[in-house]
Amino acid sequence: MLEQLDLQNLMVLDIETVPQYPDFSNVPDHFKELWDKKTLYQRKNEESAEEFYSRAGIWAEFGKIVCISVGIFTPTNQLRVKSFYHHDEKEILQQFIQLLNHQSNQLILCAHNGKEFDFPYLCRRMLINGFKIPSQLNISGKKPWEVNHLDTMELWKFGDYKNYISLNLLAAIFDIPTPKDDIDGSMVAEVYWKEDNLNRIKTYCQKDVVTTARIIQKFKGLETLSDEQVIFVD
Repeated sequence: MLEQLDLQNLMVLDIETVPQYPDFSNVPDHFKELWDKKTLYQRKNEESAEEFYSRAGIWAEFGKIVCISVGIFTPTNQLRVKSFYHHDEKEILQQFIQLLNHQSNQLILCAHNGKEFDFPYLCRRMLINGFKIPSQLNISGKKPWEVNHLDTMELWKFGDYKNYISLNLLAAIFDIPTPKDDIDGSMVAEVYWKEDNLNRIKTYCQKDVVTTARIIQKFKGLETLSDEQVIFVD
C-alpha cells in the first residue's frame, strides 16, 4: 500500500482531548457513578475515582476534543498544517466536518494510534454532538480493505500485535525532532483547565502532525520535510 500511496491523497491528523469538567467535583452525580464503574479496573493502589479523573480525557464518554490539527501534502512537496481549536467542541467538529466534506471520499486519513484512538474518538464525539459521521471516518459496513485509514503505530508492528511504540520513540529512532519538547499528552488537561492556554495545546498538536507526516515519509524511503517546507495556515 505504501509504495502506491500518493501523499497528496493523505490527510495527517492529531487530536487533543481533555476531561469534560475542570475537576471531579463539577461532574454530575450520575456520571460520577458511571466514571467510578468505568475505571474500577484501571485504577491501581486503591486510587479513588476522583484521583483518577485527570485521565478522563482518554475516554470519549467523559472527555472532549479541544484541538484537531491536520496536515496535507502539496504538489510542491510542502505540508500545509491547519488547526481547529476552541472551548466549544461543537464548533471544532463542525469546522473539521466541513473540511472533510470538501475532500474526496477516497481521502486517506493518517494518525499515530489513529485506529485505536483518534478515529473512533472523533466518531463518538460527533455522534454525541449530533453530527453525521463523514464518509472518510465512517467504517460501518466497509470491508477492511475499503477503510482508508493509515496508522503509523500499526505500520511499525509488522504483524506483531503485542508491540506498542509511542510517537516520541518512533521519531527518535528515525532521527526526527521530538514533538514533546514542550508538553506531552499527560499535561494537556492541566494546560487547558489550569493555564487556559489553548494556543500551547494547538502548537503541541501541530508538532504531532508534522512528526507523523515525516514518519510516513520515512516509511516510503523519502527525504523528510524541512522546517521551511511546513506551512501553517489560519
